Amino acid sequence: MSLLFGYVSRETLLHMKQLDVDKRTKKRKVGDYGEAIAVKFLERRGFKIVERNFLQKWGEIDIVAEINSKLHFIEVKTVMTGVSVSRETKDGWRAEENVHPAKLKRLSRTIQTYMIQKDVSGDWQFDVIVVSIVKSEKKVRVRYIQNVVL
Repeated sequence: MSLLFGYVSRETLLHMKQLDVDKRTKKRKVGDYGEAIAVKFLERRGFKIVERNFLQKWGEIDIVAEINSKLHFIEVKTVMTGVSVSRETKDGWRAEENVHPAKLKRLSRTIQTYMIQKDVSGDWQFDVIVVSIVKSEKKVRVRYIQNVVL
């Protein structure tokens, strides 16, 4: 497993405000912001976004991306805080801990379904992107955790 870190520009954050005009719940809006930021993060690193929000009744794949002929199934976890961005919150909880064994099992089934429905074969991996947003400071931190074992 490897980690990449990155930051998103103020312009990207302002662009994300456009998503804020509908009736989605706050949790959903934060998640959508995080996914949009993750997509920008990936595109800047040469990934081609193949699909977003592949939904089945047993699970959802947030982002399917490709680079170097390898598919990446990506789960995005977003957290918004009022204090400086750090790896952990005050109580030690990290957003990626929400990718628990039951979630991994659902994601594995969803990935299998995607590959069958899209007639995809070849190399693939599962990754997690954690987007931490500090709204008061207008800062975003992106952590890319690669090749997570399902």
